[in-house]
Amino acid sequence: MSERPGNDDPDPTTPDPADAFEELVEAETNRDPDLAVIEAGSRTLRAQAGPPQGDAVPARPADPEVDRALRAVEEELAGRWGETKLDPSVERIVALLDILGSPQRAYPSIHITGTNGKTSTARMIEALLGAFELRTGRYTSPHVQSVTERISLDGAPIAAERFIETYRDIAPYVEMTDTQQEYRLSFFEVLTAMAFAAFADAPVDVAVVEVGMGGTWDATNVIDGDVAVITPISLDHTDRLGETPEQIAVEKSGIIKKDATVVLAQQPVDAASVMLKRAVEVDATVAREGMEFGVLTREVAVGGQMLTLRGLGGEYPEVFLPLYGAHQAHNAAVALAAVEAFFGIGSDHARTLDIDTVRSAFAAVSSPGRMEVVRRSPTVVLDAAHNPAGAQAAAEGVTEAFGFSRLVGVVGASADKDVRGFLEAFEPIFAEVVVTRNSSHRAMDPDDLAAVAVEVFGAERVVVEPRLDDALEAAITLAEEEGEFSGAGVLVTGSVITVGEARLLLGRS
Repeated sequence: MSERPGNDDPDPTTPDPADAFEELVEAETNRDPDLAVIEAGSRTLRAQAGPPQGDAVPARPADPEVDRALRAVEEELAGRWGETKLDPSVERIVALLDILGSPQRAYPSIHITGTNGKTSTARMIEALLGAFELRTGRYTSPHVQSVTERISLDGAPIAAERFIETYRDIAPYVEMTDTQQEYRLSFFEVLTAMAFAAFADAPVDVAVVEVGMGGTWDATNVIDGDVAVITPISLDHTDRLGETPEQIAVEKSGIIKKDATVVLAQQPVDAASVMLKRAVEVDATVAREGMEFGVLTREVAVGGQMLTLRGLGGEYPEVFLPLYGAHQAHNAAVALAAVEAFFGIGSDHARTLDIDTVRSAFAAVSSPGRMEVVRRSPTVVLDAAHNPAGAQAAAEGVTEAFGFSRLVGVVGASADKDVRGFLEAFEPIFAEVVVTRNSSHRAMDPDDLAAVAVEVFGAERVVVEPRLDDALEAAITLAEEEGEFSGAGVLVTGSVITVGEARLLLGRS
């Protein structure tokens, strides 16, 4: 394995990675790493005209008192079961929401499950709904940097003050529920209840809700989504969801409710069969990518791609999407079909949505940590891929969009993932790979990760740097060896946690 290359001429405009890393470690010390792992309502007009203006990742609150209060809430949540410690049941969340007056039934919902692409699809759905002047609530996981990202109102993360207030409002009822159950409510269950309560309090016109894991027994599956969205299913969390796409699909199909519309992304045949069978059982309507909707044309464009989408009501030409990769184009088609279905297009109405509004919405979409450029000279791209299917999509996307003359990978993965399959997807495009770890206790030991990497890449292409800040410096130095105008780049990947921490270290907050 290679030694770390030196760097005698660091960029003076870049924050000192060592200092930033120490601050990051200090901030993470008391944080449960699992925090980062994992019906009709009124049609009120949004207070602000136009679609949501992106979804910036929030920094820590500037007010010291607010920051202390937020940290206190984070610590209280961290004292509960993390997202990787599961008791497959919705009994506890149902009990809590009953006490709260079932806030999840105060608005219609679009429910999203699948293996990859859920968060990006949710953001696109949110942007479209907001562009059509609906107040939106979005609940997604995991977060990139701040837990407040998970609950979004009108296209922006909930304010820290409101997050704190929501927690304090429901805390007495959480404690009451804890005393009545065999196990205390988990972190994810409490946060899910917070989201539903915040949405009801806003109030929102529609909630866009991403499952945490699976479907049937996920804490979010207390809603009856008018539209159920199934993004592509592949192998992940096999110890909990099943070892084949078919078995995983059985669990995820649990979000399909009676009389709902199912928007089904392209799937393995056995997974699609499970979904279609479930739809028949509950009398749900199905819209299938490649049949009722899909991507007609796609061209790489500056800063993203130009699409022609076929929706349930017709064609939508010249749609610019400021995200990279064919997988994001397919996510866009799914998101468009979901919003059309929500508005009754394809069943009650035979028409298209206003094309200018659709274009405006997609042009405003952002998805932090998904093929996100955070630095130039050399270009550093972050992508939260963490399983082989996600890695394959990222590899294809970065090759198509950037055409790097030389690409250096920085990989920090979780020990419970298919690391070999993940690395094999990147082997054809990484000139070298720097293996490292993030701050999570679930992170794979760098030496163990290196052993797998050597088998895939060969020892001469593998560099080991246990600290993420050192790994970033090493990768940037390797890329800079090609010269200022060489077209070399760095891709940081392997985990949402790795990407989030790299984002902080590289000064994006």
